[in-house]
Amino acid sequence: MDLPLFELPWWAYLLITMVVTHLTIISVTLYLHRHQAHRAIELHPLASHFFRFWLWLTTGMVTWEWVAIHRKHHAKVETEDDPHSPQIHGLKYFFKLLLPPALTGGVKLYRDATNEPNDLDQYRHGTPNDWIERNLYTPLSFIGVFILLAINLALFGLIGIAMWLVEIFWIPFWAAGVINGVGHHSGYRNYETPDASRNIVPWGIIVGGEELHNNHHAYASSAKFSARPYEFDIGWLYIRLLALFGLAKVKKIAPKIQTTPQVKDICDLDTVKTLLNNRIQVMSNFTREVLQTVCREESYKIKSAQPQEFKLLKKAHLLMRKEFSSLDDSARNKLQSILNQNHNLQLVYQMKTKLQEICSARHDKSHQSSLGALQEWCKHAEESGIAALEEFSLRLKRYSVIQ
Repeated sequence: MDLPLFELPWWAYLLITMVVTHLTIISVTLYLHRHQAHRAIELHPLASHFFRFWLWLTTGMVTWEWVAIHRKHHAKVETEDDPHSPQIHGLKYFFKLLLPPALTGGVKLYRDATNEPNDLDQYRHGTPNDWIERNLYTPLSFIGVFILLAINLALFGLIGIAMWLVEIFWIPFWAAGVINGVGHHSGYRNYETPDASRNIVPWGIIVGGEELHNNHHAYASSAKFSARPYEFDIGWLYIRLLALFGLAKVKKIAPKIQTTPQVKDICDLDTVKTLLNNRIQVMSNFTREVLQTVCREESYKIKSAQPQEFKLLKKAHLLMRKEFSSLDDSARNKLQSILNQNHNLQLVYQMKTKLQEICSARHDKSHQSSLGALQEWCKHAEESGIAALEEFSLRLKRYSVIQ
């Protein structure tokens, strides 16, 4: 048979390559990430095995290795034990690791981590261990990508080699370089998580929704990564489509907070349970509704009289929203200087710290100690004389969770 089997216009080769790489991305985010690593969705065995086979064919990744290292990343995030953090290894290092696992024996950070037996025992639980995994997908992980090369050559000729290179480098580039690198270095944050995760763009399309990385770190077990009205997670769209055909089932999504129509004079147990179940969302709301508002108001009070102080206060919320322990010495000194010069900012920062303590303290089953602390917090907030703080307290007392 003469090669190639097909002769197509240039745009057709590009379209086929983009379809193949997109399907690979979807296999990673739906199967490896949301299904295997976090158990946020259940997949029908047909869908699950198709994704597993496709990843073997196009990437050579081994399911249990990927899952174990990703779980370790969440457990050890931004520490020396984190297998992929630019905060530890530096952003430039990630762009030296963009070789496909099937051609290199694994990306170095992943390979180093999987050589630690304790990690395998602790983090690989629940991953496939059937006959085909033990005899093909794991020991012969490199075979798939060369089968793909042969298919490309048979179908498209020499241009198939270029298509193959794009197809096998796609995941290492986007996963190792962009999501694990840039996604912990640059971008915007909806949630002040303890790690440095960022949302790279609000439209989670190119990498199947994985661009919404900060949202994922805030609620790791959520099947849906988008959180704001302007965010779009295409992976969630595919999950809903698969669910229509009985091929997927959503197990969990991030809880949503709404306010009850009834006005409450004091906090009750429902308020406390909502706070504890949604501490990340509550603290993010506090940052947006109180810290940013008060910083803006205080800066504009002195805009004309003290222009240098105005610039400093205008950006004060960027320091105030972060965990104090995560700031370096220079940032801590700057923050302390700002707080010492402005009573209102000092007060709202203290209230933020106290609210965090309520969220993170040990709680008895009855939540009575937490209830008393939260009622006292609301009392101080509503007596503070700071409008944004008073309004937040009134809304907090009306919080309710809807799944």
